[in-house]
Amino acid sequence: MSAASPNSLFGMGNPLLDITAVVDKDILDKYALKPNDVILAEDKHKALFEELVKKFKVEYHAGGATQNSIRVAQWMIQEPHNVGTFFGCIGKDKFGEILKQKAEEAHIDAHYYEQDEEPTGTCAACITGTNRSLVANLAAANCYKKDKHLDLEENWKLVEKAKVYYIAGFFLTVSLESMLKVAKHASENNKLFCLNLSAPFISQFFKDNLMQVMPYVDVLFGNETEAAAFAKEQDFKTKDIKEIAKKAQALPKVNTERKRIVVLTQGKEETVMAHSEILFSPLPPCHSHFSLSFSPLVLVCLYSSSCVCSGDKIDTFPVLEIDPKDIVDTNGAGDAFVGGKIFLFLFMYFSFTFHLFCVFFPL
Repeated sequence: MSAASPNSLFGMGNPLLDITAVVDKDILDKYALKPNDVILAEDKHKALFEELVKKFKVEYHAGGATQNSIRVAQWMIQEPHNVGTFFGCIGKDKFGEILKQKAEEAHIDAHYYEQDEEPTGTCAACITGTNRSLVANLAAANCYKKDKHLDLEENWKLVEKAKVYYIAGFFLTVSLESMLKVAKHASENNKLFCLNLSAPFISQFFKDNLMQVMPYVDVLFGNETEAAAFAKEQDFKTKDIKEIAKKAQALPKVNTERKRIVVLTQGKEETVMAHSEILFSPLPPCHSHFSLSFSPLVLVCLYSSSCVCSGDKIDTFPVLEIDPKDIVDTNGAGDAFVGGKIFLFLFMYFSFTFHLFCVFFPL
């Protein structure tokens, strides 16, 4: 993907230093953890992080939902480095230094807002078999300040350089004003803004924040439980995931140059996508009368002046079966799924820009 340029992908979210270790059941029992779960750390979990470092062989990774997806997209891109830019808040401490080092090793251009009021956020990933139990201590990640970081001229220039934007819904609990500023910029400049529902509690307890951002969302990601919670809060009056995707796609949207795409996963069950049938007219004059319908494929209308959308469509995509013995663990699976899609969006954006005729990929 040599056409991609540095800083063409932008992410903003909760940076966490992932501390991953293969543990035994005794650790889960000691801290009252389920084998496959995601929770926020409570007082009873404070000693877990230190115990992992002292008693187990740990791996450190630049984590947090958005940062994970940016890392995966960058890994798929390979070169050039620093295609992905990431903003978030960390502490001025040892874990913060490790996080910066790991982000650099992943070749993402991380610009952290560093403060000394709260320590760097961490996430303990306790692996047992193919399961993972995640315990997140957000700490500094909750302290991001728009006026002290995003609004700075040198930082905002990085936002302006991007063509594709991705922010997980978790950041709605931290800095709504930052999300809105980025989302509005993307919409006003006909760039692609992607959002993840992230967790049921986002739709339930941060509904107002979510719906302030929704009109700017071009691509919405979620899983079946997040979709169900969203549908309930929006009074969709349906539990059918295809109908939920269709209704979410139809919600009001500011940028009418492209229709919203909704992608909902269901674990090992089929992935559902609501989108518009796209008729693409390639750019060169010699092919001006040639058009193709790519409706079964994820062909995002990234270069809208060359695309015509007609009608709404629901497509489903089967998930390939994997032998359980081939699964290492499920840590970061959802983030990796999104990272792969973002990679495709970037690939197609730059392919269109460089007049490649028919670049399209199955989901």
